[in-house]
Amino acid sequence: MNLKDINIRDPFVLFENDKYYMYGTRAADFGKKTGGFDVYVSDNLVDWSKPKACFNSDAFGLNREVNWAPEVHKYKDAYYMLATFTRDNGLRGTFSLRADSPLGPFKPHSKKALTPQDWECLDGTLYVDKNGDPYLAFCHEHTQIVDGTVCFIKLNDDLSESIGEPVYLFSGSSPYYIDEKPQGEHYITDGPFMYRTSDGELLMVWSTFINHQYAQCLAKSNNGEINGNFVHLPPLITDDGGHGMVFGSKDGLMLTFHTPNKTGCEHPTFVKIKDTGSSIEIV
Repeated sequence: MNLKDINIRDPFVLFENDKYYMYGTRAADFGKKTGGFDVYVSDNLVDWSKPKACFNSDAFGLNREVNWAPEVHKYKDAYYMLATFTRDNGLRGTFSLRADSPLGPFKPHSKKALTPQDWECLDGTLYVDKNGDPYLAFCHEHTQIVDGTVCFIKLNDDLSESIGEPVYLFSGSSPYYIDEKPQGEHYITDGPFMYRTSDGELLMVWSTFINHQYAQCLAKSNNGEINGNFVHLPPLITDDGGHGMVFGSKDGLMLTFHTPNKTGCEHPTFVKIKDTGSSIEIV
């Protein structure tokens, strides 16, 4: 099937052995009670296989409400999916799942959410530091705290549980380009993804709304690690596209995100980007 015919949100691409594996939120009803996730396979980023189910959330009691934002990372000797589900306490959280192949089938790996149990969270992403220690960057939802935040928490060595307390990085209201909102209006954070440049700088792509348009934003750590102070750089996209990630391809570095941000119309988009050493920019 053609890329333009794929209706998913939150696209994530794993490039391995000259093949692209794409995952995302089944877009129907904004990813609620969708029964899990699919994988699409391609050789060229244009022509894709039909969706193949790679995780059945019904089979594991994780189809209570949301099934959102699956990411698949190769870590050590396996493939780990990080995805957001509604827990039995009614709050959203990010879980880890594991498989021996990027095609799945994935099975729950963490016994509970990796994010704090009394927090409403979403969009956890894996980051491995220069010492090989794994972390989860994630969003504490605006639905619970009004001014959404991006935080991180350390993970144990096999990604099955979090260790210690979450650490605050920044709020949805933090960037210089965000206008102050009327009291009670929410500041949204979602879709963090970490990328290290050729010069060793640590970047985070993440999303929010700018002038009521979905936007792909960019921030840079001032110490090259996840515990640094993230300085906000000019947004990459401000015209209704977001929840993106960066991946290497046969044609160089790519940014993928979904657009438009309208239920039933979302599709993955790919744009070429350039690693400048100090940052990334759209070509």
